[in-house]
Amino acid sequence: KTQIGEIAADYLRAHPEILIEMSQKLQAQSQEKQMASAASAALKEQDGLLNDPTSPVLHPKGDVAVIQFFDYQCIYCAKVAPLVERFISQNPNVRFIYKEWPIFGSRWPASVQAAKAGLSIYKEGGAEAYHRYHAALYATGHNEGKLLDEDIRQAAVKAGVTTTPKEEVEAMGAALEKNNQLARSLGIQGTPAFFVMPVTGATAENVSVIPGATDLQALQAAVEKARGGVKKGG
Repeated sequence: KTQIGEIAADYLRAHPEILIEMSQKLQAQSQEKQMASAASAALKEQDGLLNDPTSPVLHPKGDVAVIQFFDYQCIYCAKVAPLVERFISQNPNVRFIYKEWPIFGSRWPASVQAAKAGLSIYKEGGAEAYHRYHAALYATGHNEGKLLDEDIRQAAVKAGVTTTPKEEVEAMGAALEKNNQLARSLGIQGTPAFFVMPVTGATAENVSVIPGATDLQALQAAVEKARGGVKKGG
């Protein structure tokens, strides 16, 4: 046994790529389990994902919903933002739901302020005003601690909603905490995170969870999976 162990150890030292491959497979398996668990949790949390009145929604009549958890200071959210914009413009029949989740708020307070301002703009000005605000913040290119109060103010100007009383903005903290609890219930670890599911008829087979920055093909495939799953189910 000792000789076999020594031979195996020598072989692995001579071929370290095997250890790398094994590590990658284990990581992939772990992520698959996490995503399956998150998809199962999404079925239990459908109401919070799909119907929270404080969450901004574009294309509310869409038959499939894409729900994105994000933070304005998250560099990966910033990188994926242009792709998300293209996806939204190309899919007017997909409901897009924004979940403000300022996970970097304890490090960078502007994360929380930007999220509160966004939700208050949605409440006061509706989906299009919020969409303008959201896009304007990402257009600054300021993330990872660089977002400024002036960026938030200018984005609100572009949204056309600048007269909301401060106490109403601060009251949005309750909605952010609700989003935080939802994210924890779903088991997601960071931003961005996407959930794709049919608005009605969601099952374990037609719900997708996409962690991290993604691409158009992956989002589109998840939408088709959601639609196909409902059709197959009758």
